[in-house]
Parts: sequence; C-alpha cells; structure tokens
Amino acid sequence: MPQFDFDIITLGHGSGGLLTQRLLQSGVFDILKNEHLDQQHDGAVLDIHSRIALSTDSYVISPIFFPGGNIGELAVNGTVNDLAMCGANARYLTLAFILEEGLPMTEFWDVLVSIRQAADKAGVQIVTGDTKVVEKGKGDKIFINTSGIGLVHPEAQIHHNRIRPGDAIVLSGPIAAHGIAIMSLRKGLEFETTIQSDTRNLNQVVMQLLDRFGPQVHFLRDATRGGVASVLNEVAGLTRLGFSLDQQQLPLDEQVEGACEMLGLDPLYVANEGVFVSVVEWGIAEDYLQELKSLAGFERAAIAGRVTDEHPGKVTMKSRIGGRRVVNYLTGEQLPRIC
Repeated sequence: MPQFDFDIITLGHGSGGLLTQRLLQSGVFDILKNEHLDQQHDGAVLDIHSRIALSTDSYVISPIFFPGGNIGELAVNGTVNDLAMCGANARYLTLAFILEEGLPMTEFWDVLVSIRQAADKAGVQIVTGDTKVVEKGKGDKIFINTSGIGLVHPEAQIHHNRIRPGDAIVLSGPIAAHGIAIMSLRKGLEFETTIQSDTRNLNQVVMQLLDRFGPQVHFLRDATRGGVASVLNEVAGLTRLGFSLDQQQLPLDEQVEGACEMLGLDPLYVANEGVFVSVVEWGIAEDYLQELKSLAGFERAAIAGRVTDEHPGKVTMKSRIGGRRVVNYLTGEQLPRIC
C-alpha cells in the first residue's frame, strides 16, 4: 500500500478537485493501470469487431469483507460471470465507486488490490470509471458498480427458447456456500464455521465448454440471489416447461447443509457466487459433466434433474425418501444485501 497523506476517505475526495486527484493518481490509476485507463478520459474507445454482450450490476454487500472474498472481487466476478452466462468472454469493465466519508484507506486499498487480482484472473481490463463520496451515515463504507463488454463465443446459442423436454439440468458445484458465509458474519447470526464464499470467475470454464459442446448447450445462468430455485422458476415460467430435480443428486457440502438446517433455510434458495446452472442436450449430458468435473474447482458438478412436459411452468423435486414437492419462488428476502 502506498503512503497516503490521509488515513480515511473525506468528502473532499469526491469534490473533483485536488483530493480527488490525489486519491486517483496515487491509488486507483496506479493499481489498475492499463493502456486504456492511462488515458484518464471520461470514457474509453475500444476496438471490437464481433458479436458482443453487455452487462451491468451494482454491489452493496454487507459486510464488505467476508470469508473467501470481499466486495471488490465480487464486483469483478459478478459482471464477468453475467457475461459468461450469455456465452461471452469478458474483455473490458467499467468501475464506479460510491464511498462513504470515513472509510479507512487501508480498507479501500484492500478492495482495490482484490479488484486488480480478480481482473487479472479473469483476463479482463478495467478501462474507465467514476468515484463519488457521500456523507458519513449516507452509505455503508463502499458501493460498487461494474459494467462489462465481452465477445460472444462463435458457437454460443444460449437462450431459454432453445430448452427442450428431456434436456439435462447440470449444477457446476456445491450450492449455498456464499449465502451461508455471509450469514455467518451477520449480527445475531454468528456461528463458528470454516465455510467460505465460492466467488470466482466463470468465463474461462464456460468458454472451454462452448469450445467442445457449442450449440448443444441450450441455457446458462449463475445462481446468485435467490439461488438455484429462483433460476429454475424464472426459466420454467418463460418456457412453460417443467423442471424436475432429484434431491439426492444436489451437490451440497455437509457443513453448509448443517448450517442451513440449523437456520431453517432451504439451500436451493441460498445465494451462490461461483455456481452456474446449465441446461444441455441429454445426449451430451454425461460428457459435459465429465468435462466440467475435469476442471479445477468443479470436481463436484452434478446432473441434478431434467426438463419435462409434466407440470408446465413449475419446478418440482423428488426427495431423498421418494416423495415429490413443488419448489416455488422465494417469497420475500432470505438475506438482504447478499451481493
């Protein structure tokens, strides 16, 4: 961390004047340095000749540091992953901060370092951005917005209207870790756990899957707020098809499952930041699964169910003891400000 002549963020750092320049020149521009950002313009001119995808998201997570990551890493991975679910490999991100007066510079620096590390891992450049400061008590340390542009894979044909009865539902790994990691830190909910957030970039694994399976991958979606249940309910409503899960096939860590039981939560509704749902042709499902499991961090991927003509517009699940229940939309908010 460089030697700043201030220890905390003040309102002057959002004035556009000398303090703003000191913050940007000695912190943001230095650590996020690249040929586009170095121009220090209000925007960036980018040379892209291909199908592109565009996405934007805002991050207001509390607390900003959590087991396995922080808001900075989350802000990069979240937008990179949204583009990946479109079949696009992220190339460029914008980065906007809303900082609260009094934020310690040490915390801001840690967030910046995580942003740089996450961007490098994902192979993405941050090319322009913005910084604003609000009065103490008018924010919560730091909010971040990222927007991203990515190049769509030439074989990608990802859309809910391509889903067909008989398709396989594949989960990329154990679910619910991110939500439980955050919940373990919330006031009044503390409990001892080694559970960490699963935040990671998904663009590289998706590009590898599309290289091999291309248009046989019908649909992708990362299971963030609302978890797997919300993703499947949304697509069931759009397609008017049935989505049938098998509880025994759901990938779930024992510690996460225990925490969910203790708190009375259904892991299907708990947020993830590194898990995605694939709907693929049944004929390639096993090969797709083995390809996914061969990649580091995805060894516990599983075929969790199938698309059917039965119960149109509904998600159902076969329990471990053989019964079947409807998995409805989440009612209300299980845990606010999860991402």
